[in-house]
Amino acid sequence: MGGSKLRRYGSTGRTRTMCLEALGVVKVATAEQIRRLMCPGTKDAATVRGGLKDLEVEKLVISPGNAVRVNAEGIRITEKLWTLTPAGLDAAAVVLDRPAREMGGTAKAAAASGAKHARAVTDVLAAFLQTPPEPTSPVARTNQFTPAAPPAPADPPPVRPEGLGPLAAWSTEAVLPTGGTFLAPARGSLRADMVFASPGHEAVPLLFVEVDNGTEGPPIVADKIARYKRFFARRVSAGTGTGREVPLWRTVWPDSPRDGHPPVALVFTKDVGPKAMQARMREVGSLSREHWRGQWEADGYASEGVKPDGYRDYTGTVPLLATTLHLLAAHGPHGPVWWRYGHKTWQSLTDALDNPDDRRAYAVRDEARRQARQAEAERNRHEREEQRRALEAAKWTCPTCRRSVYPEDGLTPGGECAPCLSYRRRTAEAVPEQQPSTGGGLFGRRRRT
Repeated sequence: MGGSKLRRYGSTGRTRTMCLEALGVVKVATAEQIRRLMCPGTKDAATVRGGLKDLEVEKLVISPGNAVRVNAEGIRITEKLWTLTPAGLDAAAVVLDRPAREMGGTAKAAAASGAKHARAVTDVLAAFLQTPPEPTSPVARTNQFTPAAPPAPADPPPVRPEGLGPLAAWSTEAVLPTGGTFLAPARGSLRADMVFASPGHEAVPLLFVEVDNGTEGPPIVADKIARYKRFFARRVSAGTGTGREVPLWRTVWPDSPRDGHPPVALVFTKDVGPKAMQARMREVGSLSREHWRGQWEADGYASEGVKPDGYRDYTGTVPLLATTLHLLAAHGPHGPVWWRYGHKTWQSLTDALDNPDDRRAYAVRDEARRQARQAEAERNRHEREEQRRALEAAKWTCPTCRRSVYPEDGLTPGGECAPCLSYRRRTAEAVPEQQPSTGGGLFGRRRRT
């Protein structure tokens, strides 16, 4: 990213466009955050800082406040916070190809107060995007005494995990009216810290993100999930004259392909240690259980003594995921960094958004059982057919009645059939036994003595 002599601070048009695009989404950030968000391959934030200063000259950005951070060496660093002016919002709307009415405010007040939460949101967005660092060309340094030396070869940029982007698919501080309108939300409505909306995206076409920096207790975080559910459940007329209603969120964002409402991801940014983090995540899940846990529906077809199968109905529930900024930055949004409430292990984004115990999964199991029953019936039919063929092959003709005889106990192969044998036995039993004759009249002849 070479400089330009056309601007006081030497920025290029590309650099200024990057700054407008970044601030158009996150509203407030430091130069270093914009560097990590948009061009992590640059050595430092000098390039971004030059672009911001040139935009400041053009009255498109201002720096109404400062932020303090601690670097990797433990040194506290004070940095300028940058935000857009009203004219800058219009310019960013052109860069992002969004209607100006959807750009929101300038976040000037947040920047003036240090914008702690807004900076956390920007850090989370950078972890989601995982912008690939582009290699930069080293510049040869010369002076009048030393000839130009060939620049040292640039180190290859580090490989980063796959991100969830592009930046233009993200928005921040999205109004979610539980009552009223998007422009005039009712009391009790909320603002989503971040929204990813990309129709047709394979992994997740729509994702709402809440950034938790530890300043709110678990009951407040759980209450946000309840308000998300109320917003998702709100319906409005489809406007087709048929009286049909559609969810309000579908009038703004793409449909979700899974059962239940669109997913909500909690990203915990404060490093409080593994045990404290697990305790906080568990408490949030326990307090919001009724909003993310589906209703179990048993099929009632199990035999006695066998646990019936069934499925969870996720209609009207909020798929709730959680992770930490550390895991998200290290492994990216597609890594095994997500804890889906109701699941039993850390998973990738795709697996975490799946419902392995829903009606769809039950239908797969039920179809498997149906196919197993069908296969068993086919095996039984085949066995019967084999037995029939074996009997046909072993049969013989009764020599007495000429009927076909099949093997069975008590029959001699090639001999008479059972009816003929039975008839023969009955006939033999009916004939009286003949006594041998002794002669001599009625009493026989007397033996002479």
